[in-house]
Amino acid sequence: MTHDSVGLGEDGPTHQPIEHLASFRAMPNILMLRPGDGNETAGAYKVRPSVFALSRQGMPNMDTTTFEGVAKGAYVVAGPPLGETPDVILVGTGSELVFAVQAGAALEAEGIKARVVSMPCWELYDEQPQEYKDALFPPSVKARVSIEAGSTFGWVKYLGPDGYAIGVDHFGNSAPGPVLYEKYGLTADNMASKAKEILAKLK
Repeated sequence: MTHDSVGLGEDGPTHQPIEHLASFRAMPNILMLRPGDGNETAGAYKVRPSVFALSRQGMPNMDTTTFEGVAKGAYVVAGPPLGETPDVILVGTGSELVFAVQAGAALEAEGIKARVVSMPCWELYDEQPQEYKDALFPPSVKARVSIEAGSTFGWVKYLGPDGYAIGVDHFGNSAPGPVLYEKYGLTADNMASKAKEILAKLK
């Protein structure tokens, strides 16, 4: 899959498949992977038959993404490591992973312990031992925000009732990708802001 959401918005709604990620995730016996950079794409080739949703946009290769992390479905790419308890958990996939990393850095600069999780594959994460899941997403950490340029359908399973999913739940708006990303709040600034809102509510 080479059109992974609204990034090619100037080509119109036919190039804005916001529902494909959710529909493939619902399909049995297949893995839906949305790599966050070249490292994760290479790691995705190492797992069993899958569908990859790859971006047409330019994406930076990050120093903390790994082949091994992809095989777990979700893993820490920035902030407090496993064994430490963060204040908030930020989750990103695909071309939005870099926004989660940027949002985490902004929150850390304000003294908020923000764990950034790359989650290229829900299904692989679901297969992990409960001990790993609880270490990655400690049940006590209710402040969670995801960012993905697609339907928010299904994210509540990982974010919980207090979390917030930044996404796109409608078609329309033909405009360049950066314009649409700003319009839909698919930005590091919005993610950091939502995290702070949730933390304030939970106090």
